[in-house]
Amino acid sequence: MGERTAAGGGKWVDVAPERLPRWLENFVTRHGAYAEQGLTLIAEDGASAEWRTPPGAPAVETMAELIREAQASRRVGLLLARKGAVAVGIADGPELLASKVDTHYVQGRTAAGGWSQQRFARRRDNQAKAAAADGAGIVGRILLPRVREMAVLVTGGDRSAVDAVLAAPTLAPLARLRAERFLDVPEPRHAVLVSAVAGARAVSVLVKEP
Repeated sequence: MGERTAAGGGKWVDVAPERLPRWLENFVTRHGAYAEQGLTLIAEDGASAEWRTPPGAPAVETMAELIREAQASRRVGLLLARKGAVAVGIADGPELLASKVDTHYVQGRTAAGGWSQQRFARRRDNQAKAAAADGAGIVGRILLPRVREMAVLVTGGDRSAVDAVLAAPTLAPLARLRAERFLDVPEPRHAVLVSAVAGARAVSVLVKEP
């Protein structure tokens, strides 16, 4: 699904739950048979693959358990926010069950100085606060009534925008479900939200070549 360079060497790879068996087959083809050390695989040629459980899944100790839990159906809440745009949804496995997308205008930066700059800063701050309040309202309507059904809340977009939305006291039950995983997504739209479901379900593995 995606790759990114890992600090300290190697690369992080995101794998769709349904592709885990095929990924392991390809790992054997490239590197030879492997031995399991918990969730770390050590291949014959010295390559390693260190797996992480996906958001909302319970802790596991073997690859067989990881595959089973990764492919299990569970409710995942999604909150994407960037500037004045917010996208909220609930997914069950790969299916998006409910969603809402909204855009609230927030003025961009200006190079003007003096009093004009100060007025602009106040206006922009007020717009950002209004956008966060609107976002919190949407989250409250879509996610809060179903918080008990959700295994986890996966967020993405801009961290400060997400933090501002979840700062609403009424959303504390959702904030407690927030996963460590943060999705790097563009300005939230419905298509972006649909794509984010895959990112929220993906299983991450740190691969190091020999």
